[in-house]
Amino acid sequence: MEQSAKKVIVSLKDIFLRFDGEVILNHINLDIREKEFVTILGPSGCGKTTTLRIIGGFLEPESGDVIFDGERINSLPPNKRNVNTVFQKYSLFPHLNVYDNVAFGLKLKKLPKDEIRRKVKHMLAVVDLKGYEKRPVQKLSGGQQQRVAIARALVCDPKIILLDEPLGALDLQLRKDMQMELKEIQKSTQKTFIYVTHDQEEALTMSDRVVVMNNGVIEQIGTPEEVYNEPVNAFVADFIGEANILNGTMIDDCRIRILGKELECVDKGFGKNAPVDVVIRPEDMMLTTPEQGQLVGVVEKVTFKGVHYEMSVRCGKCELLVHSTSSAKIGETVGMRVVPFNIQIMNKLLPFYDNIIETEVISSSEDENWLEFTLEKETVRAEGHFYPAGTKLRITLPPEALSLAGDGDGDLQDVYIESVVYKGEHNEIILESDERKWLMLSDTDEQVATYVPLNFDFSKAGFEVLEAAASEG
Repeated sequence: MEQSAKKVIVSLKDIFLRFDGEVILNHINLDIREKEFVTILGPSGCGKTTTLRIIGGFLEPESGDVIFDGERINSLPPNKRNVNTVFQKYSLFPHLNVYDNVAFGLKLKKLPKDEIRRKVKHMLAVVDLKGYEKRPVQKLSGGQQQRVAIARALVCDPKIILLDEPLGALDLQLRKDMQMELKEIQKSTQKTFIYVTHDQEEALTMSDRVVVMNNGVIEQIGTPEEVYNEPVNAFVADFIGEANILNGTMIDDCRIRILGKELECVDKGFGKNAPVDVVIRPEDMMLTTPEQGQLVGVVEKVTFKGVHYEMSVRCGKCELLVHSTSSAKIGETVGMRVVPFNIQIMNKLLPFYDNIIETEVISSSEDENWLEFTLEKETVRAEGHFYPAGTKLRITLPPEALSLAGDGDGDLQDVYIESVVYKGEHNEIILESDERKWLMLSDTDEQVATYVPLNFDFSKAGFEVLEAAASEG
């Protein structure tokens, strides 16, 4: 059955939630269908676990509705919902054996012993733990404990299983094995699984659909193939797999300019000479001779990855990542070609005009050549510029005029790093202050979801007088 034809079992309608004044979920909408494996994917602090907890009944949204089987269940407690949760640390009862851990929920329902025994044995067979009934849970491996937790969640026959990073405590090889086992369990039981992770490989491996979240909003919903091959913006492209994300100009429909070269693509509708983000996956960069290349660069690094070589190629100021089954030597000049279908065009995450300040000079010194103005309740000084107090200004700050103040005081305090996307020659960083978002360029990696002080270099800014100061007297 096609996913679109399946019944919607749970809906989140315009869900909004704040903690201590900070927005955690910003009016999200999500439909989840019966019998599908949905993964909510995103970086730490993006709101994915909060979304899961709202579905499970552990949190109630500030506004919006949680709809389960057509009924609003916002205030319904977890034990009244037809949902069970598997946590990262499993929450097994250490004093009980495997059988009693799995049977715990059935005993609370006071089912007959014969029925409990039948259901537990069936579920242990489903998770490949037949014969482990009397084994103490402390003597099980991490993977076996995880299967006990899944069996305990499934045995009460809920409609939905919520899984909050359940593989996080396992080593790499066991995680890979359990990914496939979880998907097989979901298929065999025909339950709806809602899975939370920050691991892109897990999401792509197991899911029918992936929900990509960032800073309390849903960036994209789609099949693993859709979010990988057709990301809606630079954040999704950067977060899902490896990608070359470049600044480009959409010359016209099906024509793009990147790195000073014009290339054909298949995208339309972005307008003429529009600034866009361009995504090219490393595996779609084909090595050629320099004469045959659409782009030409010098190989700076080569790493053998088993099934392919990973190469860093310097193309002007930009570093491109190339995956190829054939290798090139460090220092060699190579060409690169990309077929039009593999060039993905996206709207930019943030318009440039968000770096524009319209303000009024509150004090200034012509002799010392400075002025001050108020920005989001903080007084900011612009050295090297003078306009009389009362002058209304428009100040345009290019991204390179912004920087982080480190441990020192900034022009703005406690600015939130929303996203960091590498663009081949620098990181594009989106920051959020109390009233707006800012775009900054940086050569260093910064930690997403942290608060930092922000500085402005007004020597790089443009100043435009909107209204002259009233003359004295």
